[in-house]
Amino acid sequence: MANNGYDRETAIEAVESGAADLIAFGRPFIANPDLVERLEKNAPLNEPDQSTFYGGDEHGYTDYPTLAEAAA
Repeated sequence: MANNGYDRETAIEAVESGAADLIAFGRPFIANPDLVERLEKNAPLNEPDQSTFYGGDEHGYTDYPTLAEAAA
């Protein structure tokens, strides 16, 4: 398992090349509650607001739009 700094393309490359069996995503989930769907569809990711990381409330965690909300 590998993580830290991967995007969709580099994750696919690492798995396909045998460099890793799987890639873990952590920080991208903060700004993308539907990260798996976005990666599957090769959809753009929300840009995280790092100033809100670990702030202790919902701002910056539960207020990012999902792919469906952004399309509406």
